[in-house]
Amino acid sequence: MAVLSISNAHLAYGHVALLDGASFSLETGERVGLIGRNGTGKSSLLKVLAQIEKLDDGLLQLQQGLTSVYVPQEPVMNAESSIFDTVSEGVAEAKALRARYEIHDPEDDLDWVAERIEHIGAWNWEQRVEETLHRLNLDGSRLVGSLSGGLKKRVALGRALVAQPDVLLLDEPTNHLDLDAITWLEGLLNDFKGSLLLITHDRAFLDNVANRIVELDRGQLRGYPGNFAAFTAAKAYELENEALFNARFDKILAQEEIWIRKGVEARRTRSVARIQRLESMRVAHAARRDVQGKVKLDIDTGGASGKIVAELENVCKSYGDRVIVRDFTATILRGDKVGLVGSNGAGKTTLLKMILGELAPDSGEVRQGSRLTVAYFDQMRDTLNLDATLADTISPGSEWIEIGNQKKHVKSYLGDFLFSPARANSPVRSLSGGERNRLLLARLFARPANVLVLDEPTNDLDIETLELLEELLADYDGTVFLVSHDRRFLDNVVTSTIVNELDGRWREYEGGVQDWLVQSKRAAALAAKATPAPTPAGPAPAPAPAPVVANKKKLSYKEQREFDELPGKVAALEAEQKQLNALLSGTELYSQGAARIAEVTDRAGQIDEELLVLMERWEQLEAK
Repeated sequence: MAVLSISNAHLAYGHVALLDGASFSLETGERVGLIGRNGTGKSSLLKVLAQIEKLDDGLLQLQQGLTSVYVPQEPVMNAESSIFDTVSEGVAEAKALRARYEIHDPEDDLDWVAERIEHIGAWNWEQRVEETLHRLNLDGSRLVGSLSGGLKKRVALGRALVAQPDVLLLDEPTNHLDLDAITWLEGLLNDFKGSLLLITHDRAFLDNVANRIVELDRGQLRGYPGNFAAFTAAKAYELENEALFNARFDKILAQEEIWIRKGVEARRTRSVARIQRLESMRVAHAARRDVQGKVKLDIDTGGASGKIVAELENVCKSYGDRVIVRDFTATILRGDKVGLVGSNGAGKTTLLKMILGELAPDSGEVRQGSRLTVAYFDQMRDTLNLDATLADTISPGSEWIEIGNQKKHVKSYLGDFLFSPARANSPVRSLSGGERNRLLLARLFARPANVLVLDEPTNDLDIETLELLEELLADYDGTVFLVSHDRRFLDNVVTSTIVNELDGRWREYEGGVQDWLVQSKRAAALAAKATPAPTPAGPAPAPAPAPVVANKKKLSYKEQREFDELPGKVAALEAEQKQLNALLSGTELYSQGAARIAEVTDRAGQIDEELLVLMERWEQLEAK
């Protein structure tokens, strides 16, 4: 049963139709991911459903008595309020009703008030707030103004959840959250009993949370059952069919246009029905909104840096009593793509500044490579002038821009990033959040650099641009330092991951986030097995006899043969794992049916367990 719906919805800003006769319904218990290009109107649609904005035309229907809560990208909160008071705003009606009942105004209808209090569970609203704070691991006494972006997002989610709504509307809920917080949020939303509609570009998050994907594309809303992986396969098939249909349509239209322009003899015998058909085809072609082009990304690496970008040996850094980096050693080579992973406030920026020589360590040694030209994404975000035009942001004072040996007009260059020529002279403040990030990428790639520092570049970028950025960074000849909490993006780009393991300790792992999780799990299992059992309490043991020196026991023939075969078995499993990961990250698998998808997913999980068993057996045989 639908809890809310829109039908024949129209919404436009200027000449751009964000909704063009669109229809959509949210069913009870559904978890829907809303995706689409930047600037297509996803946030506007969410505000319409939250009754913050109104449609130009069309019908919005809500189930009677429906309660919904909307959490925007940047929640507004009073900096002077405590976390408890801010979260309590979600039960404002409960607070007001109970206060009204406790006043005992004889002119008030206390029976109705008591009935309403019972209906919404207002007698114990403080307990609901405390339980929510405990669940979100928040200290209710702290002031909101002292919180990081990630904690503020938690407070906003707490304010929404304490209201126990029927519908939860979330706009980019993973922004400002670290990996642990994102995993926690996945569990929270999967346990949510109501209906959920969320906007996010985090593909792994969509795969783990959504059970239906809705795409806003050229003013229409199209639904696809399943998670993002299932959507990717279905969408590719749909676009292929649409392109074939349009090609056939255009061919017939061209033939009919030639026919109508023939000489007098042809016009005397032309069919009225055929002329009417041509007119309708002209109208349909004019009304058709073609697929928007793809972003064209390219970057000039300038001159190559030295082979070694940075060497760190036993580096330490502290602020007061807090240790940020403890005894960290690493070598970064030209062409490395390095991801930095850690909770918010762990010190990723501090470590990065030491690697690049911008901050001196307290102890240890850092050696920088030669000929480094560094471009920063995070610094450019802070210096973006909202009153400047798009053209001036890219190339101030000139209509031309040089990318490597190629000279381009600034409007053509902006077109590569899906900004129409008409918008080149528009102010930056007219752009959506995702469009501003796309403009920042355009500005970043307009400058030659052999080292890129990207701090959360994925925030607000649409999925197609993310995938193209992944391809660009994979082919980039320079060195990349990437700070991100987007697991899929990190896995598709980085060659190694530097992870914070608490207490100022950092460790480098080969591969991306999934590789780190597998390696750390395997290491923890081996360490747990190697740790001796604790000695039971009791009287002091008798002195041990002098050790007897003995040679190690030799392996039996069967064990030796097993030991010799282990490297080949491990290599075969790792090769199979690589092949399955390639299948899972591609699109071909998702056109082969649910059974095949489940088979590949299950096998990928089994390989991790089999590798762990083989590695443990290898350790046992080596110990002999």
